[in-house]
Amino acid sequence: MTSATAAASSTGRMPAEERRVLAGTLVGTSIEWYDFFIYAQAAGLVLAPLFLAPIAESSPGLAQVLSFATIGISFLFRPLGAIVAGHLGDKLGRKKMLVFTLVMMGLSTSLIGLLPTYAAIGVAAPILLILLRILQGFSAGGEWGGAALMAVEHAPTARRGLFGAFPQIGVPVGMILATFTLWALTSSMSPEAFLEWGWRIPFLLSIVLIAVGYVIRRAVDESPVFEDLRRRRKEASAPLGQLFRAHTKQVVLTAVIFIANNAAGYLLIAFFATYAVTGLGMERPPVLLATTLASFGWLIFTLWGGALSDRLGRIRTFQIGYVALAVWAIPMWFLIDTANIVWYFVALFVMTFALGLSYGPQAALYAEMFPANVRYSGVSIGYALGAILGGAFAPMIAEALLNQFHAAWTIGVYIAVASIISLIGVSLVKETKGVDLSV
Repeated sequence: MTSATAAASSTGRMPAEERRVLAGTLVGTSIEWYDFFIYAQAAGLVLAPLFLAPIAESSPGLAQVLSFATIGISFLFRPLGAIVAGHLGDKLGRKKMLVFTLVMMGLSTSLIGLLPTYAAIGVAAPILLILLRILQGFSAGGEWGGAALMAVEHAPTARRGLFGAFPQIGVPVGMILATFTLWALTSSMSPEAFLEWGWRIPFLLSIVLIAVGYVIRRAVDESPVFEDLRRRRKEASAPLGQLFRAHTKQVVLTAVIFIANNAAGYLLIAFFATYAVTGLGMERPPVLLATTLASFGWLIFTLWGGALSDRLGRIRTFQIGYVALAVWAIPMWFLIDTANIVWYFVALFVMTFALGLSYGPQAALYAEMFPANVRYSGVSIGYALGAILGGAFAPMIAEALLNQFHAAWTIGVYIAVASIISLIGVSLVKETKGVDLSV
């Protein structure tokens, strides 16, 4: 514990630098995930008729599946972003990579808002869309690891779970921002106007958010663990090679642990609202509002999950979350299928309890699983691989299951199986709480 932290502990106040770190990781990840989620929401609502027009006219169901597939394409490039940003982050520092990934994500998102549609330039439209999605995926692959390590490596040992939860709640905050923005737009304009030009507004708003995030992140000091590591060696090693020579098992486990949370999370992000509107005939504005309100549960339970892991341990907290997700995965669909907005909200809100407890402790757990010199690479690559196996094609799989069996509860079976797999994965990890992060 630093002298500043020790002094602050005696007065009960958090040091200014710790507050800047928490603000920087939270604001940055919130903006990154706002960008990512705006696309995911748009993929379910408008992108199929705009960028896949010929398919949408002849086969709307197939067009929707393909639209959801474009979400997954970007996930395939997350490992590349994780490898590049992780390698450079372990050699050059966490802070530089955080600023770089934030700017890259913002630019690619804003350019999506300027893209001409299929009606204007034909097949070039979906090609350009996919290229920008690839840039988003590359950026997201490097973003999370840096933000997680900045938070956890600045934290007092006894509060790593809570500090690590701050970049985690950037996900529900980004979800709330994205969904609320779409709700406000769809409530204030006709469906025709939204389809014609209104859908571009949320993408273009990213420019303002990126400027704010850039200023905040530039003010954050480099991770003290990385600074200590840099002082202890004259030349940077080759951390990526070291990672796979000595820590392949940990990378695999981090990927497996994330599968179920990411799959269920992306159903909340991209599938539930689309299913409620197009599958059940519910009104779009109240569905988006209910989804936004349910996302507050994700925020609250994620923060609580991080703090709880400081008391119960990372593994036990994860286990509670995944057992809850496996149990709730099927029953929630029967509530959703009532097409009642109150039961729709209840189904999603209860699920966020499980999501929070299996996401809040993740940053602390992953940071504690790897030594300092390969930590950025390890957490970033494991997270990216877990995202591919979990959320990359979860909305597409859900849509395909629905088209095949015409029963929404079959999607719950898919999530329950994923939860059991991730539960087994986290149960194979030895408790990490309190390990020395400087080695």
